[in-house]
Amino acid sequence: MGAEAKAPLLEGRRGATPAQTLGNIVVSIVGTGVLGLPYAFRTSGWLAGALGVAGAGAATFYCMLLLLDCRDKLREQEEEVDHDGNYTYGDLGEKCFGAIGRYFTEVTIILSQTGGSVAYLVFIGQNICSVFPTTAAGGEEPPRRVSPAAVVLAVLLPAEAALSFIRSLSSLAPFSILADACTVLAVATVVREDVQLLAGRGGSPFQGRSALAGLWGVPFACGVAVFCFEGFCLTLALEASMSDRRRFRPVLLHAIAGVTAVYVCFGVCGYLAYGDVTRDIVTLNLPNNWSTAAVKIVLCVALALTFPVMMHPIHEIVEARLFPSAGGWARKRAAVQASRVAVVGAVTAVACFVPAFGEFAAFVGSTVCALLSFVLPALFHLRLVGAAASAWRRAVDGGFLLLGLAFAAHGLYTVVSGL
Repeated sequence: MGAEAKAPLLEGRRGATPAQTLGNIVVSIVGTGVLGLPYAFRTSGWLAGALGVAGAGAATFYCMLLLLDCRDKLREQEEEVDHDGNYTYGDLGEKCFGAIGRYFTEVTIILSQTGGSVAYLVFIGQNICSVFPTTAAGGEEPPRRVSPAAVVLAVLLPAEAALSFIRSLSSLAPFSILADACTVLAVATVVREDVQLLAGRGGSPFQGRSALAGLWGVPFACGVAVFCFEGFCLTLALEASMSDRRRFRPVLLHAIAGVTAVYVCFGVCGYLAYGDVTRDIVTLNLPNNWSTAAVKIVLCVALALTFPVMMHPIHEIVEARLFPSAGGWARKRAAVQASRVAVVGAVTAVACFVPAFGEFAAFVGSTVCALLSFVLPALFHLRLVGAAASAWRRAVDGGFLLLGLAFAAHGLYTVVSGL
């Protein structure tokens, strides 16, 4: 079993109920990316952004179904009595293309999780700086502005290095739930402020707001939207955790539809409220008072505590490759801890060089997340089910494959051309 199969899931002794599965799906999908949606709508326009998010949600749901079809096909072909029929994303890659397929899938998962982890650190650094914008200086020197990189290095690096010593995912699961609760609190705070601003404007809320800000803004919005649908690689694990697996697809449809609707409404309302001054993290648009500062601090603390959950799949894959044999227990334990600290340090260093949350989220979403969410599922489905599928179904899979590759190439080109 690969690392991506292990997740902090809610379930009973006989497996998760439909309600628990619905909660697990929502928890695995929703993350900090939702707070960057209003900025994506500002870049693309409210109508283009809404269509982009809706399209990303529909495409994500379809490709999740492709993974389930691939798993079902393997279950039909599996003749080993001792196999439980549960496959991870990496297992699908290996079944389709051998060891190379597994390695490529796991590397893509590592890059995706790394992108999400870096985004967490950037998000925390920028929000902490907005709460404590300056530090006192000696003598007659003016106060110095706090740098997000300084927050990441001085505060987050030591804390996350210490938290990396916690190896039990079940011990970290409550932090993940706490982070999602705090994200909901932050979203509610932003929505309350949006409603107040829209009520104070009077007239049409769409006045002075672009429906289509530019053609090149649409891929940006789609990239942020794809980034917002976190937890794609947990699809198989979520289905395997359900007591009645036959009911997973309708539950998945309800979850994706509900989350997509919330994303669209939140993005549109945020852009309509703040217009051209919408920040890449919409919490930075909130007024500087004690209530919003408290929300930001609580959210940042919760995200800092759930950061090890984001890093867990990375640690699992790295340790499985670097330390495959047991060896001496004490020596291996020390080496594993050293590797975890080194990985956290590397991720932290990357976060220090990220200039803006919005652009980074769009880049990660349009490259590695697109590969993980669209390209690989379509490729695996063509490989495993394509021979028995209709010509129309193969054409749709091929379309997703080419669209995902083009999307990833555009995201990479955009970053390289901007250097």
